[in-house]
Amino acid sequence: MKNMSKGLKRRLGLALLLVISLLISACSPTKEADVKSTTASANEPYKIGAVLDISGNSSSLGVPERDTLLMMVEKLNSEGGINGHPVDLTIMDNKSDETESVLAAKTLIEKGSLAILGASSSGTSMAMIKTVESEKVPMISLAAASSIVEPTSDRKWVFKTAQSDIVMISKIISYLKKNDLNKIAFLYMNNSYGDNGKKAITAAVKDSGISIVAEEKFDANDKDMTPQLSKVKASEAQVVIVWAIPPSASILTKNFKDVGLTIPLIHSHGVGNQKFIELAQGAADGTLLPIGKLSVAQQITDADPQKKVLESYIADYVKKYNSEPNSFGGYAWDAFNLLVSALEKAGPDREAIRGELEKTQGFVGISGVFNMSPEDHNGLKEDSAVLVKVDQGKWKLIE
Repeated sequence: MKNMSKGLKRRLGLALLLVISLLISACSPTKEADVKSTTASANEPYKIGAVLDISGNSSSLGVPERDTLLMMVEKLNSEGGINGHPVDLTIMDNKSDETESVLAAKTLIEKGSLAILGASSSGTSMAMIKTVESEKVPMISLAAASSIVEPTSDRKWVFKTAQSDIVMISKIISYLKKNDLNKIAFLYMNNSYGDNGKKAITAAVKDSGISIVAEEKFDANDKDMTPQLSKVKASEAQVVIVWAIPPSASILTKNFKDVGLTIPLIHSHGVGNQKFIELAQGAADGTLLPIGKLSVAQQITDADPQKKVLESYIADYVKKYNSEPNSFGGYAWDAFNLLVSALEKAGPDREAIRGELEKTQGFVGISGVFNMSPEDHNGLKEDSAVLVKVDQGKWKLIE
């Protein structure tokens, strides 16, 4: 130290004082320490899980849902995430299997997912309800069956974005009455989606002057529905209503033409994608169905509150994948954005997220304008749907 210059000694002394000052600050419970902690946690990711039917019988639903979620989380994170938090999205394939769906949900919960999106179909969604309810984890299904969210007293943690079967059947009933079609044949898949469709139409025709004169069931894996359709042909049915998804819905549509049936054929919104038309091999032309407005976005009025949202989603999807999105991808768009909106208000608190989802009002989405409540965990009414017809392989707005 004797040989040091006065300037060097002064600089060493100031450095020592600075080190001591920092050590004291680090050991003190000051507001600055709290700010540093808050800043660090603000960059921690929000973990979200998705269980989708990416392979198996319901893959025509799960694939566009997966693609939509991947597109949206990429865009969200590029824009700064949710209040500074990036979103860590884990997507699991349940292989269109109910047991796999439960296992996937449990895995995501164990990994700390704040909420679960999915599943794609009614059966795989229903399978997860017991798990999310017992673990108190918000779940937003992308499937249609009303029983996914009803009764809400037993479905406190479960919400969904696809229009409920009763909403779509109400749209069909209105069409039947306008066209004096009073005798119907009802064909449905032997699963949760089909069973809920049967339940809804049975309730809807009661005291309506409309009767079900033929009823037939088929399995999702069936390759030929000619026997069922032959029975329908021998009945007094004036119209055939089908509650199914591709590929079986497409096979039935082809069989419908093959057996020579010429009465109207009405499908559910479960066939709302181009894959249904492709698999039907030209037989889908003339088919009617109630569906969300996405497929006919260019045909609806500019005054419709959904118009700009629909066009924006279409533009983003086409830019990303060079193909048109469908209603199933739209269910995923709605679920993701509903969850993001809830997270913005609630933060990483499952109970608070559930509460914010339940308070959703006036949320303009792809499937409709959502208005949820403690009594309604879907939030969509009949005005969320339109009636369309397949015309030369394209969707055409009817009403």
